Amino acid sequence: MRKRVSVGAILALCAVAAHPAHAEEGGSGHYIPGAFATLMDNPPTDPGLLLQLLYLGYTGSVRASAELPVAGRLTAGLDATVNAVTVGGLYTFEQKILGAYYSFGAYLPVIDKDVTATVTAPDGRSVSLTDRVTGVGDVTLIPAMMAWEIGDFQVSVATPVFAPTGSFKVGHLANPGLNYWTIDPTLALTYNGATNGFNAAVFGGITFNTENQATDYQSGSVLHLEGSVQQLLPLGPGFLGLGANAFLYEQITDDSGPGANVGPLRGRSVGLGPVIDYVLPVKGSTASIEARWLHEFDTRNRLEGDYFWVKGVWQF
Repeated sequence: MRKRVSVGAILALCAVAAHPAHAEEGGSGHYIPGAFATLMDNPPTDPGLLLQLLYLGYTGSVRASAELPVAGRLTAGLDATVNAVTVGGLYTFEQKILGAYYSFGAYLPVIDKDVTATVTAPDGRSVSLTDRVTGVGDVTLIPAMMAWEIGDFQVSVATPVFAPTGSFKVGHLANPGLNYWTIDPTLALTYNGATNGFNAAVFGGITFNTENQATDYQSGSVLHLEGSVQQLLPLGPGFLGLGANAFLYEQITDDSGPGANVGPLRGRSVGLGPVIDYVLPVKGSTASIEARWLHEFDTRNRLEGDYFWVKGVWQF
């Protein structure tokens, strides 16, 4: 049963990443902690259609002495609250390619963002500004996702591509889009205990960004690692999963370009928190829901806060 649930590939959750949380331009990037972590995020291994509904809530802040570039402005003491809902899906072909299950898909986020920060006015005074926006964010396209099964293990690769479809305005503290492309090749290794109900997963990827031509800002690349352990237990007509998830975010190249005028801002963060899910067979299909919380610490050059995810998957 767990094997049917683990096909919930949520590698494209990072489409809701348009919020100020990293040391990339705007304190933001297309990768979000918690986007991958558990078997629910594995690429599918059952042919057919998979639909997903995802919610992300984030609150975070940065100390007043830390400067971050946001849409062409320098900010300090930035605070952000983000609520995002993403809808999307994947389709898996029955015929294998190179011995792997092949899938493709797309995801669309709707984002509500509230940002407050101190900025420098034209007369040199420091003023506090608040900006709020609700709108469609950057679309995530997944042209290729492949999964190989080896007993209780699965090896997977995916190539999420983030397109700058969301609105972006120079000088605005809150923007639904980032105004540049990102590709995030990701590798995953997961274990799904068929007899003991124990699950473990490790995901790793590197983001590569194009330049934001509106601000002449080139965001650096980011190495991200995520993982989880879970125990699956029978409960009612389905199965309850209890465990923990964690992430490491490490920017590995400097921001650059004429717009990167505050020096090298390599971000770093670590997060840890619980995860709980419930899996329910429904007349030949499988439905599952999962909640995750991640608290950030050991943070540098970025907001520090808390991520709360709710992920729903229905596989036909």
